[in-house]
Amino acid sequence: MNPKPRVLIIAEAANPALTSVALIGYSLAQALSTVAEVHLVTELRNQEALLAAGWPKEAVTFIDNRFAQGLAFRIAKYLRGGTSLGWTIYSALYNIAYPLFELKAWHHFKKPLTLGHYDIVHRITPLSPTIGSPLAKRLKKLGIPFIWGPINGGTPWPKEFPELRTNEREWLSPFRKLYRFLPWFHSTRQEATALMVASRHAWSEMPKAYQDKLIYIPENAIDPERFPLKKPSERLIEQGPIKVAFLGRLVPYKGADMLLEAALPLIKAGRMELFILGEGPQRESLEATVKQEDIAAHVHFSGWVDHTEVANHLHPCQIFAFPSVREFGGGVVLKAMALGLCPIVINYGGPGELVTDNTGIRLPLSTRAPL
Repeated sequence: MNPKPRVLIIAEAANPALTSVALIGYSLAQALSTVAEVHLVTELRNQEALLAAGWPKEAVTFIDNRFAQGLAFRIAKYLRGGTSLGWTIYSALYNIAYPLFELKAWHHFKKPLTLGHYDIVHRITPLSPTIGSPLAKRLKKLGIPFIWGPINGGTPWPKEFPELRTNEREWLSPFRKLYRFLPWFHSTRQEATALMVASRHAWSEMPKAYQDKLIYIPENAIDPERFPLKKPSERLIEQGPIKVAFLGRLVPYKGADMLLEAALPLIKAGRMELFILGEGPQRESLEATVKQEDIAAHVHFSGWVDHTEVANHLHPCQIFAFPSVREFGGGVVLKAMALGLCPIVINYGGPGELVTDNTGIRLPLSTRAPL
């Protein structure tokens, strides 16, 4: 039997205590560790959570890039002019901050890589296609395969909701395609052995010269121990109102306000109970609507829910309603489906790829009123 491949994993964001990209980085690194001999290279801020989760000390190296990363975060927040992060602005600034992380990693691992201690280098995070890799060209010279992915992001703001980009203060997004002129754009793709893309949009953005290297695989999945698979037919529908769940940040493009507005007639008729899981700037206005409509007994706000508790909150429900109109991945949809909830999503971006017409309800993207 061949020994397991020795893989050096580059995952700047890899944290079991967080969600989104950081949880993806950790989960994929952990999954790779079951089939390969891996060593994880990640940012120092992830140290406490990784070691607490049982990641072996000898199988991880922490790189301190907190100053550059934090500076990019703070500048993006200032330029956005709001209380939360403008991702396009942050990604643009992170193109300056992130390469320093990889260059520090190269300085640390140059000798073991040169001596052939690793068979493959796999960069998992960042997911963004805009952030190139200073390592790719160096690894090609050493004859070490470089894998990049999953790559995802950049789903266009839907023209049906022109106000959302303004509300999110994403004023930089019209200039996003300029990332093709950034350093390492072509060298990363040219020198990579394989490019894993996580969405049809990410595939469409890849220049034709590199499309023979593409492998399509969504970055999201579920842990069957945390989300035991159930068929919808196995779920008992109790007497009384049907229970509908929403889980996500309470920001305009996630559409919790559209869901509440659409659900009002059913809630008032005693036919629906709505569970809104998540936190964000829209919560105050949502709660004001609930109070105004006198339906507080039937609409429940749980606030921020730790991802380890998500299954417990979703389990009592039968439907997962997720009217997000701009979602790259949509891993929460998979969690709900695994638990046997029927998903209702917008057929755009990640959720539209994760749900089929045989596994849920996909509403065509349109303007607010029809949705």
